[in-house]
Amino acid sequence: QVQLVESGGGLVQPGGSLRLSCTASGIIFRLYTMRWYRQAPGKQRDLVAANTSGGRINYADSVKGRFIISRDNAKNTIYLEMNSLKPEDTAVYYCNAYREYSLTNYWGQGTQVTVSS
Repeated sequence: QVQLVESGGGLVQPGGSLRLSCTASGIIFRLYTMRWYRQAPGKQRDLVAANTSGGRINYADSVKGRFIISRDNAKNTIYLEMNSLKPEDTAVYYCNAYREYSLTNYWGQGTQVTVSS
C-alpha cells in the first residue's frame, strides 16, 4: 500500500518560514518525480515545485527565490523549505509522487499552511 504522509504545516506570520516534509512508503522512492502542490479555498490545485528522479528541479514563478525543494532518497522523504512567506501562500499543501514510465500517481492527504498576522 502506497502512503505519502505530509507534516510541518501550521500558522506563521508574514515573512516567516516553515519546512514541510513528506515521507513515502510502498514505492521505490528514487524512481519517482516528487512534487508539491497547493490549493487555496475556491481555487484549483497548482504545482509549487518539483524534483525529478534525475535531480532536475523547477518552481512556480510565484515561489522562485523563496521556496526550496529537496529530497533525501535514503529517507524516502521530500522537503519544501518555505521562506519569506506571504498571506497568498496560504493553502493546503499536497505531496505528489509521479512516475511517467508506469503512469503511477499518488497523493498525500495535505497539510494546511496559514500565513497571517
